[in-house]
Amino acid sequence: MKSIFEPGVYDEIRERLAHLTESSTRQWGKMTHGQMVHHCQGPLNILLEKNDYGMKPNLLAKLFFKKSLYSDKLWRKGLPTAKFLKETEERNFVEEKQKLESLLEEVNANREREVWKPHPGFGYFTKEQWGKMTYKHLDHHLRQFGV
Repeated sequence: MKSIFEPGVYDEIRERLAHLTESSTRQWGKMTHGQMVHHCQGPLNILLEKNDYGMKPNLLAKLFFKKSLYSDKLWRKGLPTAKFLKETEERNFVEEKQKLESLLEEVNANREREVWKPHPGFGYFTKEQWGKMTYKHLDHHLRQFGV
């Protein structure tokens, strides 16, 4: 699995995000374009220590789901969304896309950082695991909308 911290991967994600428009065809799921780009901000906010969304440590999630967050195996289409990241409100696509781009720039500016705060629900991740998990989530949703 690629890592958002690897050279060129940030550029790849930015390029794919640039191709995402409101006319991009959703391949699966229920989220609108605006909801998806807002949803993608959540894990970046956690990584950048901006918001923990009230998450508490979850032993079952650590035991059964944690490794799938950064493994090479793609997530299946229609995978259930974590409750704290579930989108129910309509979101302005242009505004939310700009916010996502800004968060991605901030992540990229921190790409040399070696130590990251533990995830509020899953605990400690290495830099490599954080990078892979971040890429995997963004890739999943960009593929969801065909980019």
